Amino acid sequence: MPVQIEGSQAVARAVAACRPGVICAYPISPQTHIVEGLSALVKSGELPGCEFVNVESEFAAMSTAIGASAVGARAYTATASQGLLFMVEAVYNASGLGLPIVMTVANRAIGAPINIWNDHSDTMSQRDSGWLQLYAETNQEAADLHVQAFRIAEQISLPVMVCMDGFILTHAMEVVEVPTPEQVARFLPPFHPRQVVDPDDPVSIGAMVGPEAFTEVRYLAHHRQMEALEVIPRVADEFREVFGRDSGGLVRPYRCDDAETVVIALGSVLGTLKDVVDERRARGERIGVLGITSFRPFPRDQVRDVLWNASRFISLEKAFSVGIGGIVSSQVRASLIGHPITNSTVVAGLGGRPITKASLHAMLDRSARDELEYLEFLDLDRALVQREIARTRVGTRSGPAAENMLRDLGAVRSTPH
Repeated sequence: MPVQIEGSQAVARAVAACRPGVICAYPISPQTHIVEGLSALVKSGELPGCEFVNVESEFAAMSTAIGASAVGARAYTATASQGLLFMVEAVYNASGLGLPIVMTVANRAIGAPINIWNDHSDTMSQRDSGWLQLYAETNQEAADLHVQAFRIAEQISLPVMVCMDGFILTHAMEVVEVPTPEQVARFLPPFHPRQVVDPDDPVSIGAMVGPEAFTEVRYLAHHRQMEALEVIPRVADEFREVFGRDSGGLVRPYRCDDAETVVIALGSVLGTLKDVVDERRARGERIGVLGITSFRPFPRDQVRDVLWNASRFISLEKAFSVGIGGIVSSQVRASLIGHPITNSTVVAGLGGRPITKASLHAMLDRSARDELEYLEFLDLDRALVQREIARTRVGTRSGPAAENMLRDLGAVRSTPH
């Protein structure tokens, strides 16, 4: 039954319907409402048989999830931004051990300077950690992806991040059909782990592996991700059969069949992009949107199939690789080797900056005139940047760049030197 609900609470109820055995909780905005919601469900008895563990840090949260999963419990946690970075050592351990942990990441910018708003810098920094990464466009998809994530993780024995845009989704009130425990029970079988640490039959896990086998260990991690390219769409199909709605999968093309230009993106900005595409289609432009749900593993074949007849793609990215440029676009270009296609990376929405229809229309107008550079920053205040660059050239003690630019904007009080 559809209900008006905050995105975080919809995710909490979807996770609870999956009957996790252990939830490891440490608060950090903007994911805190999720674990708060789960704690209330555990306390009220609506989520029986679950151990809710309050830990002292994000590193402890992932370490506890690893321990819980290793002894055969269905384990879940959530984090964001600096919290994800704090648990990185354990994040790699979870995937290296092949443990099917599910974790929500409420995407948020990484400091310094401190910024609590949304972009994709946190999860993009962990794209090579060995975790699967699924990105939600809406709160409905965020709830649905968690149910699918447990199924996928447990089928291939790898951990899964479900990535949802912080605040934009986590704190938004939307109508969501929250998966019920009865529905989930028909879709998600009981957890039967591939490996279990048993006190009665002790073994070591994560032990030292030397050069004689380490390449093979890493190859198997890659092999499992390649298996996921088949598992993810199959799970999405089975989800549709049980729940009666289409959600998840590898990619989600929109009006791409005859598109000359395709804009590629992940997450909640896809909704705005679809509105812009509809408006430009009404003008007669052949333009489409390709939403990527599965960033890891990256669906090269599906991306290539959608883009093969296009003459241009624009990758709209909420994170970038400092010193080189696009992250998503580099994966797309690797999917199109041998295909001559014009492409640009447009970095947008960093630190929560709004991505407006007006800005997207202006960007697409420039694309139509072949004026887009290989790497662009949407709505970049070039004058502000140039003032700071000039300041650093004047003297060696120019001060902190972020605070200088805030003073130039009048966002903080100027202090005499």
